[in-house]
Amino acid sequence: MSWLSTLRVALNALRVNTLRSMLTMLGIVIGVAAVITMIAVGGGAQARVEEQIRSLGSNVMIILPGSSNAAGLRLGVGAAQTLTEDDARAIVLEVEQVAVAAPRLNSSGQLVAGGANWSTQIQGVTPDFFEAREWKLAAGRHFEAPELAGSAKVAIIGQSAARQLFGENTPIEAIVDQQIRVRKVPMTVVGVLERKGQSALGQDQDDVLFVPLSTARNRLVGQTQGRLRRVSTIMIKVHEGADMKAAEDRIRELLRQRHRLQPGQEDDFTLRNLTEMLQAQEASSRILSLLLAAVASVSLLVGGIGIMNIMLVSVTERTREIGLRMAVGARGRDILNQFLIEAVTLSLIGGLLGVGLGVGGSWAIGEFAGWRTQMSVESVVLAVGFAGAVGVFFGYYPARKASRLLPIDALRYE
Repeated sequence: MSWLSTLRVALNALRVNTLRSMLTMLGIVIGVAAVITMIAVGGGAQARVEEQIRSLGSNVMIILPGSSNAAGLRLGVGAAQTLTEDDARAIVLEVEQVAVAAPRLNSSGQLVAGGANWSTQIQGVTPDFFEAREWKLAAGRHFEAPELAGSAKVAIIGQSAARQLFGENTPIEAIVDQQIRVRKVPMTVVGVLERKGQSALGQDQDDVLFVPLSTARNRLVGQTQGRLRRVSTIMIKVHEGADMKAAEDRIRELLRQRHRLQPGQEDDFTLRNLTEMLQAQEASSRILSLLLAAVASVSLLVGGIGIMNIMLVSVTERTREIGLRMAVGARGRDILNQFLIEAVTLSLIGGLLGVGLGVGGSWAIGEFAGWRTQMSVESVVLAVGFAGAVGVFFGYYPARKASRLLPIDALRYE
């Protein structure tokens, strides 16, 4: 008996019991939809973490000042002012793995442009900071050498702060060369940064204004901090392919020497490898995605058990039919193929319906729940392929049982 004839007989058998076939497929439909939806949700979470890593920059570390004691109370990280511009210069000169060491002086204040005002972060930086963060300009230019040396009244603004001052409808190019007041100091906007989005902690990275480090030190912060060349943080970018751990150890050793810390004395700074932290978060989200897919796959197994159950019932109901077919020349292999095709057909049709339900469910979750989802062709192929494998696995035993019936016994069956 040809495969085409066997397929035709199998499809006719399924069409005769349409309602039962649809109910049998329901478990597969739900299982495939659950797998696709869970993979999409997990993929969205993983993509979000990857975006955060890219927004941070690659191979990045940050150095924070240490803690301090006040009236017997031990204050948190960053309370002491222990880092200087000279520390950053020494790091980039003496640690071969370091490509960029960018000092940063953090502050905050009110910005005024025309009739609008906005309170935001104000950060004094050098061009190395934008290189370390891999943060490009959407319009305008970077600070020039004379401006960095002469405490020029120029600024580069993030898009969120720019929109608050100049409105949503103002073209980015039109913001360049606009005049703003920063803590009552008039400044000219020379550049607008590309959008970075939220950080790993949910903070808007674009709500910020950057000025030259010398400008922040001499015009915006207190006299003591400016005179001592103190900085709030130092952003480190390591060369691509360099050993991050070796760089971290060398930087710690260098800073301890520069700060004259004795053996056994605690560091007066904190060194954090931000890339490793986010990569660990990415690995966690990847594991979560696999766990979600594994849990959803249980539904497919339940659907497969349902197929086996219905196929066993079908074998029992059609015992006389099987006997008749064998009596007129059908071989056991033909019977096996027929019932196996029925099981696989149920699984594949259920899988295709599940794909539609899964895609719709993923869209609904993203649209109404606000979760980010990411569909992939691989997840769809995997879910449908797994559904077909379930049909083969759970359909084989009933098909084998049917193929091993003796014609004489099958014809006598009541």
